[in-house]
Amino acid sequence: MDDLHLYEEIVRLKKARLPGALATIVKAVGSSPRKTGAKMLVYGDGAISGTIGGGKTEAETIAAALQVMGSGAPRSLSFALTEEHGHVCGGNVTIYLEPVTVSPVVFVVGAGHVGRAVARAAGEAGFLVTLIDTAGGKAEFAAADEVRRCATSAELTTLFRDARADGHAFIFISTSDHQEDFTAAAASLATTAGYIGVLGSARKRQAMELYLQGKGFGGEDIKRIISPAGLDIKAETPEEIAVSVVAQMILHRRSAHAAHCRDRAGRGSV
Repeated sequence: MDDLHLYEEIVRLKKARLPGALATIVKAVGSSPRKTGAKMLVYGDGAISGTIGGGKTEAETIAAALQVMGSGAPRSLSFALTEEHGHVCGGNVTIYLEPVTVSPVVFVVGAGHVGRAVARAAGEAGFLVTLIDTAGGKAEFAAADEVRRCATSAELTTLFRDARADGHAFIFISTSDHQEDFTAAAASLATTAGYIGVLGSARKRQAMELYLQGKGFGGEDIKRIISPAGLDIKAETPEEIAVSVVAQMILHRRSAHAAHCRDRAGRGSV
C-alpha cells in the first residue's frame, strides 16, 4: 500500500465526513518489521489500509486510533517488539497517531438577513455550512456549502437525521417567524447536536420554553438550547450578530476539544 493511496483515502474520508486516524512509525530502533515512515490508516469501524507490522502492536495501535478519533487529540505510542507483542525482532518503535480532522458542520435554519450573514461568517471560519431555507427565494444568494429547503418540521427532522447532526454538529436557528423557530428548536432537540442556538430575546426564550414543555421536553433537554444565541458584544446589525454567533460556536468547539485533550506533546492533525 503506497502513501499516495493512503492520502487519497484521507481526502475521501474528509469529504464524506467519516472518522479515521493515520498511524506513522516516527522512530524505529533495532530490528523491526516496518521502518520509520511506514503508515497505516485506521477507519472508524477498525478496518485498516496499510500496515505498521502486524501482531499485537498493530492491534493495540488500532484500538488507540479509535480513541484518537473520539477525542480528536493525537498521541504517541511506544512498543518493545518482544514475543508478547507478536514479534521476536527485539527492536523498539514509536508510533504517532493523528486524527483525520473533519470540518464541523453548521446547520443554519432560516435564510433571512441574519441567517445569510451567519452562513457567510461560519464558512469563512472553516465550518461546513448547510443553509436551510424555510421560506424560499433567498437562499440562493447565500455563501453556503449546501442549500436545502424544508417547509415542515418533519422535513427538518429528516434532514437532521440524514445529515448526521451528531455531537460535533452545530445548529443555529433564525427564521422569520417565532413559531417556526420553536418547531425548529424541537426538531433540533431530537438530535445529539453539541450546539443549538436560537436568535432572540430573553422574553422569546420564555415563550419557547413553554412551547417545548408542551411538546414533552424536560428541563435538561431545554437547557441544551442557547438563547439568546451569540456572545454579548452589543451586536445590532446582521453582520455583527453573525460575528457574535460564530465566535460563540468557535468557543464551544475549542472548549469541547480542550476537554478531550490528554496528550499535550506534538499536537496536530491530518
